[in-house]
Amino acid sequence: MQQELQLSAEDAAEDPTAAPGTVRPGGRTARTRDAVRDAVLTGLAEHGYPGLTVEYVAERSGIHKTTLYRRWGGVEGLVTDALDLAGEDTWTPPDTGSLDGDLRALAREVTDTFGDASAAAGPTAFIAAAFQSERTAEALRGFYAERFTRCETVVRRAVERGEAPPGTDAGAVVRAVSAPLFFRAVVTREPLDAPLADQTAAAVAAAVRAGAYLPAASPEPAD
Repeated sequence: MQQELQLSAEDAAEDPTAAPGTVRPGGRTARTRDAVRDAVLTGLAEHGYPGLTVEYVAERSGIHKTTLYRRWGGVEGLVTDALDLAGEDTWTPPDTGSLDGDLRALAREVTDTFGDASAAAGPTAFIAAAFQSERTAEALRGFYAERFTRCETVVRRAVERGEAPPGTDAGAVVRAVSAPLFFRAVVTREPLDAPLADQTAAAVAAAVRAGAYLPAASPEPAD
């Protein structure tokens, strides 16, 4: 059974005026937030967004529901903060020494996550929740925008090495690697594997070298 976590008096008094979902990291507060996040992830995977309740999170996390309402405001706040917490990790993009290798590694990370049912449960539940809650959708957009921004260094390094033309749209490149894989995983529900990841990465790398991700030229003015 998961060990029950209780807020100390210090935790409760940290910032009584803080907005729901706003917590300060460190000590018991960090452990509380982690326990709540884990409960939210489990609830989303087991019951989906419509079936997730504050009562479920309270029972699963060991945090009293009064505290959950005070700090997070409700289910939307709980799901949003779980996404925010996921974006606070120390993950860094691969650095294999080549554009081809980096894109291939990025693509394989997607297939490793969404190609495994247990690993995909949490991310897939967040995506489903985003269709039912605009606040969750905003948080999900923010999460992926931040994650893609981290990945842009892969393209900048490639430009510095002469593997990509100067001016290549780094954001478009890293999204292009993930997009076909996300489509198969979330929309058509087709299987993912390493050969597919490698093929997708190779196609994007070839397009980069061909200048496909350079800014479009402005049309010539009419005479």
